[in-house]
Amino acid sequence: MSEEWRKAESVLQRIEVIGTPDNTPVTINGYAEGVHCIGIGTDAAVFTLDSMPEYAFKIYSELAAEKKSAEASVYEKLRGCPSFPVFYGEGDRYIVISYEKGITLMDCLLQGIPVPEQVIQDVEEARDFVRSRGLNPRDIHLKNVLLQNGRAKVLDVSEYVKEGDDKRWEHLVWAYHTFYSGFAEARMPSWVLDTIKNWYYRLDKANLNLEEFAQRVNQLFSRWIK
Repeated sequence: MSEEWRKAESVLQRIEVIGTPDNTPVTINGYAEGVHCIGIGTDAAVFTLDSMPEYAFKIYSELAAEKKSAEASVYEKLRGCPSFPVFYGEGDRYIVISYEKGITLMDCLLQGIPVPEQVIQDVEEARDFVRSRGLNPRDIHLKNVLLQNGRAKVLDVSEYVKEGDDKRWEHLVWAYHTFYSGFAEARMPSWVLDTIKNWYYRLDKANLNLEEFAQRVNQLFSRWIK
């Protein structure tokens, strides 16, 4: 298999990703011409290179070195599934996957771009595939799913080695079927999404009363639509 992406090694060495132990987003130190940061998380940042636009390089902080190896192993097991980026390999501090065009489901809500039912079905099939490989499809949320030509592409598989069901995707599917048809083509203000997210994070997930939560969200939507 061609490893053309290794030519980026000298350029990537100019970029340092700095993590913290308190689960806040990483910071970036350094600069290289033609290198662009397209995403920042708590463990790593993702970059593209003008000279190699088909690749995305996920560089991890030193604190997240073990997570780099874990994510690489997950991508190895997911090879061949079109629901995920293509995995090309790994370096000392990074993994290399295909750069995927598209818009996240979060941005679809903010921009009023309709999300078809096919996206829900695609993610469900992707989750089934993950389980068939002995992994656990966790941490699937609005920023980790791309709308790509009417289909779904799932990003960030770093938590698939963890145990437990965080219910994030299940609750999003519930919200899609409960609320989404009423505002599918409306631009949702960021404050509405932030409010719902804050409410959700404060819920007792073990005793989640979806009916009460739905009533609060409906009241919020009523204020927003007015």
